[in-house]
Amino acid sequence: MKLEHIAIWTSDLEKMRAFYLQFFELESSEKYYNPKKEFSSYFLSFKKGARIELMHRPDISEFLENRDTQLGLAHFAISVGSKQKVDALTESIRKNGYTIIGEPRTTGDGYYESVIADPEGNWIEITE
Repeated sequence: MKLEHIAIWTSDLEKMRAFYLQFFELESSEKYYNPKKEFSSYFLSFKKGARIELMHRPDISEFLENRDTQLGLAHFAISVGSKQKVDALTESIRKNGYTIIGEPRTTGDGYYESVIADPEGNWIEITE
């Protein structure tokens, strides 16, 4: 088994797509659109591993408010291959005006990582 993809509801589909493509070496599918539900999405693919699905509906706030309350995803992690790449990518994200939640460091369980927020506040661990 493997994780196939994660899905993120977004209020600004194009802005989120641009962010992930700029910083994480992903390739994007063509935009999917379902006119009946006014649903649109992109799948963003790594060369290896899981994909990220970005999803949007004009009524997304109302849709999410009407769902049963539940605990959710705290963060997801993207491995970039080295400590130097963690440092460089974190700095690039900072210079582009995005929020750094946690500076690069070695965690108590031995991971070297930083934590950043995407344009809509989803937390991403950048790991070596």
